[in-house]
Amino acid sequence: MGRKLEDKNWVDHLLAEYEHGKKALEDMKKKLDPEVEMEQKDIKVIDEMIKDMSYAMNWMRIGREPDSYGGVDKRSAYQRRVMYDMDLLPSLEIEPTERKLTENEKVMITEILLVLSARERQCYLLHMAQGWSMGEISEELNIAKSSVQQFIQRAKKKVACRTKDIQAHL
Repeated sequence: MGRKLEDKNWVDHLLAEYEHGKKALEDMKKKLDPEVEMEQKDIKVIDEMIKDMSYAMNWMRIGREPDSYGGVDKRSAYQRRVMYDMDLLPSLEIEPTERKLTENEKVMITEILLVLSARERQCYLLHMAQGWSMGEISEELNIAKSSVQQFIQRAKKKVACRTKDIQAHL
């Protein structure tokens, strides 16, 4: 609420308009007399309009259909950014070039990897450097897949922390 008007995105503007419209409907409803038969019908219609506006506002706030708990919505279909048809993209013909690590880079990598336990290092390198899946690592090392996942998560945290430390000293 402390943001300036120009800092808001289009959804915030739309929500503000809906809030204003909803308040106007509520004010209109207050002016009607529930004892008068014709105004009872108007009150019902206004109540439905308020209910619909509230539903739409809730949808805008949470970014998905309210009250929907299964199906496509549960898998975050709206957030997917994957292109399924690569023919839409022009051929980029990018070939990676091999690069030799400097002695300084090798020392830094060694320092980072020494922070890890033997098992964390093993799982991390198989997953990140070799591209193995957690299931493949699990089978190879004869440990549970959940353990592999934990080792990799811990290793990633330690690597990120150690990398920040090294960059701070540069």
